[in-house]
Amino acid sequence: MRKRFFLYLIIIVVFSSFTPPTYQIALLKYNGGGDWYANPTSLTNLIQFANQNIGTNLNTDYATVDVGSAELFNYPFIHMTGHGNVVFSDRDADNLRNYLKGGGFLHIDDNYGLDKFIRPQMKKVFPELEFVELPYSHPIFHQKFDFPNGLPKIHEHDVKRPQGFGLFYNGRLVCFYSYECDLGDGWEDQDVHKDSEAIRIKALRMGANILQFVFNQ
Repeated sequence: MRKRFFLYLIIIVVFSSFTPPTYQIALLKYNGGGDWYANPTSLTNLIQFANQNIGTNLNTDYATVDVGSAELFNYPFIHMTGHGNVVFSDRDADNLRNYLKGGGFLHIDDNYGLDKFIRPQMKKVFPELEFVELPYSHPIFHQKFDFPNGLPKIHEHDVKRPQGFGLFYNGRLVCFYSYECDLGDGWEDQDVHKDSEAIRIKALRMGANILQFVFNQ
């Protein structure tokens, strides 16, 4: 009887100490031929970093979701990347618009070459909105980690400064677009791009800031 009691006690302690993940984030899959699947290790590393450093309880396995799918609404944070072409159908654009209007958040990370494709597609999503550059004082740069000069430069391409753009719907930031920065490359495993640990930490800290801003917004 005593052994059974202690067995029950152990089971209660084990299960009471297990906290299921609060959220799962997702990678956006889109049409057009662009490599939406680029940087396959980046979100895994960002999730691990955020859970360890800013107190999130994210599922360590990220999802992949099609831009036109109803499953989009299951995820509070969607990450989008790539180098090339992007095509949103009218249905895709309408679905993404409803997702963002309803409280969702999209982070677009230009992996170099995405800019000329993503801007007209996001115009289909929000014809009435324009990307605006966020000032360095914006809270997204000043969460747990402070970036007084805005986005960090992770990879150099065209000797352009990194810029953070946003789309605001009814005063809420619904989309953050990191341009000329390559955050996702910095989140990847070190042996992929051979970035220094200091560069990777900058990228991961900025990524953690984005997540913290979204979940506190």
